[in-house]
Amino acid sequence: MVLPAALSGIFRNKQKSYKMVLILTLLDEMGDTPREVPFSKVVERFRRFLIDRERNNMPVDEPPASLGQSWQNVTFQQTRSVIDAPIEALSKILSVDFIKDRISFRPEILKQLSPAVIKELRSYAIREMDDYYRNRKTIPNVFLKNYLSQFMNNYLHAKTEPFSGHPLGTLVRRTIPQELQKLPFLDERYKVQGSVGMGNWATVPWIAIMDKRITESTQQGEYVVYLFSEDMQSVYLTLNQGVTVPLQQGRRGGYEYLKNKVQELRELLPLESVQKDENITLTSSGLGKDYQISTIAYVRYERDNLPDNEVLISDLSNMMENYALYVEYKLAKEKEEVTGLEIRSMNVSNIIQEEENSELDYDSPAEALAHIRGFIAERGFHFPSGLIENFYLSLKTKPFVILAGISGTGKTKLVQLFAEALGATERNGRFTLIPVRPDWSDPSDLLGYRDLSGKFKPGKLTRVFWEASKPYNLDKPYFVCLDEMNLARVEHYFSDLLSVIETRRWHEGNIITDEIVAHEDVKDLAEETGLNEGEEIISTLGIPENVYLIGTVNMDETTYPFSKKVLDRAQTIEFNEIALNHFPEIDGLVAQSSSVLTLPNYFLRSDYLILKDAYAGNEELIQRTTARLVEINQILGDVHSQIGFRVRDNICFFMVYNRRFELLPEEEAFDLQLLQKILPRLQGSHSSLKRALIELMAFAIGETLNTEELMEDVSSLYLAWKNTGEAPAARFSRSARKIAYMLRRLEEDGFTSFWLS
Repeated sequence: MVLPAALSGIFRNKQKSYKMVLILTLLDEMGDTPREVPFSKVVERFRRFLIDRERNNMPVDEPPASLGQSWQNVTFQQTRSVIDAPIEALSKILSVDFIKDRISFRPEILKQLSPAVIKELRSYAIREMDDYYRNRKTIPNVFLKNYLSQFMNNYLHAKTEPFSGHPLGTLVRRTIPQELQKLPFLDERYKVQGSVGMGNWATVPWIAIMDKRITESTQQGEYVVYLFSEDMQSVYLTLNQGVTVPLQQGRRGGYEYLKNKVQELRELLPLESVQKDENITLTSSGLGKDYQISTIAYVRYERDNLPDNEVLISDLSNMMENYALYVEYKLAKEKEEVTGLEIRSMNVSNIIQEEENSELDYDSPAEALAHIRGFIAERGFHFPSGLIENFYLSLKTKPFVILAGISGTGKTKLVQLFAEALGATERNGRFTLIPVRPDWSDPSDLLGYRDLSGKFKPGKLTRVFWEASKPYNLDKPYFVCLDEMNLARVEHYFSDLLSVIETRRWHEGNIITDEIVAHEDVKDLAEETGLNEGEEIISTLGIPENVYLIGTVNMDETTYPFSKKVLDRAQTIEFNEIALNHFPEIDGLVAQSSSVLTLPNYFLRSDYLILKDAYAGNEELIQRTTARLVEINQILGDVHSQIGFRVRDNICFFMVYNRRFELLPEEEAFDLQLLQKILPRLQGSHSSLKRALIELMAFAIGETLNTEELMEDVSSLYLAWKNTGEAPAARFSRSARKIAYMLRRLEEDGFTSFWLS
């Protein structure tokens, strides 16, 4: 059972157990019927709950210092004051009418409280409370009130004294930061820094808390900071942003940027129990004025009416929760895992998960691919027209694609950027680059091996399969790029995978394969990689349906050719079109292209595994495509390179997907399949191959050729493509050009291959 989104993260941020206790006591008072109940009864249950834990020597939060040391001595009215904080923290899901003495979940939440949800919510509250007590860190005695008071009462006088070595400088620069760093919610991620000026006393002293992942300087970025007013009558706890760097563009432009950022964050973050207006007064000019413009939210404290330490630390904790929420959002945006994220009513733990489970962010695959093209272009890379569509259709047809061509044409970059455009990066583990080594002679480097003790040690690829197969990851695409795949013989280290790929079949609506890791090795794999809490060990591990394997190959004298076994199981996309005079665009880019598309796995997953899956509704297209393949097979028969059912089916799938998604003209799509699935099979030096190539040229250009005459001199066919200028007209122009190159190599060198051009 999964809780509704509104309830799934309500205990993510907690300094005490009060939120969990409040939910448990409210559920107890409601019983089996979700309804409005007396608030006073919930308060009394809350009080009795804590008293019972105290009496039974169970872990319990001590009462606030002002109420004494035992819950048995805390009155009903005092408990009401304690309960205000968790009510405020849970205000998005709870509704309280103090006058009518009623409390309930909000109406939209009540509708979702089925018996199963209530049971899960209760279990969630108990788990979080037990976890809190198990890992509780006692808030240390940080006398923040005393420090702030000492500083504010003495600063104006200190400004009349020498700056160097002054005790107030030490208090702000060293003592207060060291004390704040003791708070459990300020861990090693945060840098705490105070300043009273640089050589001279500052008009507005400050103490900043910066998440080092986004900034370590108050000149830029966002952070939490205490700002002292010039007259020392007040201090503001603020969520703020650096002003130095933005103002380098000029005060008018800088102020506009800061104001826009303020508005953006006020809309993004919950910012409960804080002020969100422009009524912060530090000073009338200078840096103090800049800070007033840049403040996102604040809490104001008067020098002569500072609250107790507990309130000060609670306010700081609340501000840090908002800051942490923003930092996680910003990091996710930088990692391109989220797009257009609405943070309000969300918590840090479910930002990325909720975005990844969002609805499709496109109306059609064509629009999604256009977005991906823009994403790649904005990163300064250019690929030939139709290549992104071809790559997508190839992955959709079968999750094994080979990108071939000369070195430096961007094969690996295409895989990486395509993956990043879909939110799959090395950081989140959904894009993995595996360089192939020349000494690979078996699958152990990829899949794993048994060590001398008999324990299974997983390879890099097996680790990806393991992670991708976890239930909560099955809807996320994972990409593996085998770089320079043919430095070693592919059949030697990849044969097991090639065989298992062909076992893909449907099982309860999912695509499964035979196991790739033996049953007896799965337990060792689980121990090696680790399991999350509550995660069960799966019995077998095959190739998950959400993993896509892409090999890059450089075809030269240092590499190995591919066997038909490999070629039959992959789409082979060649990279040999090089436009050196293409330069990055600077202007005119579409801004939204820089965001990622968070698309579920079925955007890429195959819909057809056997021809029967695709046949209904596509009969004419499949029959027309097959008729062409029969004609091609008649040509290939003399060189023993005919295609079988596997290749036929994959070509038909490619054609069906293309028409269904309206990506490429039908002739262009078939041209790509002729180029990618047929021609790579051809190599040799015999005359029968030359005849086959001539006949394939006739098929590609759509004309009748005098084969016997061309067997004597074929130069007229390939010279037309060798010369500069407009290429000859052809029904399948890409394939015709490739055939011309292959004929030229055969004529000039006495040997030809798809891979030699």
